[in-house]
Amino acid sequence: MTLPDIQLINHVSREAGRAILEIYDQDFAVEHKADKSPLTQADLASHRHIVAALREQTPDIPVLSEESASIPWEERRQWQRYWLIDPLDGTREFIKRNGEFTVNIALVEDGLPVLGVVHVPVTGITYFGDREKGAFREDENGQIMPIRVTTPCTTPIRVAGSRSHAGDSLQRFLSNLPEYEMVSMGSSLKLCLVAEGRADIYPRLGPTSEWDTAAAQAVVEAAGGRVTDTDMQRLRYNQKASLLNPHFLVFGDNDIDWKAWL
Repeated sequence: MTLPDIQLINHVSREAGRAILEIYDQDFAVEHKADKSPLTQADLASHRHIVAALREQTPDIPVLSEESASIPWEERRQWQRYWLIDPLDGTREFIKRNGEFTVNIALVEDGLPVLGVVHVPVTGITYFGDREKGAFREDENGQIMPIRVTTPCTTPIRVAGSRSHAGDSLQRFLSNLPEYEMVSMGSSLKLCLVAEGRADIYPRLGPTSEWDTAAAQAVVEAAGGRVTDTDMQRLRYNQKASLLNPHFLVFGDNDIDWKAWL
């Protein structure tokens, strides 16, 4: 199937980013969803903009967003192709006002992300990639550069880690590594660190949802990297009723047995 024009999706993400920044620069209220995760008006403003734009541009492709995740499994299991979006990935980082939050838009075909855009509203940087053209980083001035994972892996190993989430499983993984250094970052930017060669591996050994990873997975894979579960199988989407991901690894150097260090 022909892929949509990724530059149009980039534009949608940037417009959503502007809607987020309008609220970011104000005092805003924070609510909490049933799972205790935070929700702001910025999440909803971005959601509304992206869904409306995608429905206008690609009316034949359904949309699944974090803010519309109640679509029944009986319906979405019929989807072979759909948009998967996180209107504001890193709401905790948004609330902390540290700038490390993103707009994520992915196109999923047959359970795999084939096109992804990750936009960073505060810096204006956009990471994007698809299965046909490769992966790129666009800066705030519109300069576009191709990006690629680092192979072979560096010494010490650069491990991307979360600003807001850390746990015993990650500590055990780190204790098994040879020499390493941490590169801390929020939201899906950790996957993008691997995609652009600034980190060697991102082990996510805690809970995430499918909209958290799909767009950045498309970028990582277009940049020559891999996103796998802990059995080293490619991370897939819309395969079950639950929208939770398994634990996963993101890496560039495929010659290393990363599973051995779990």
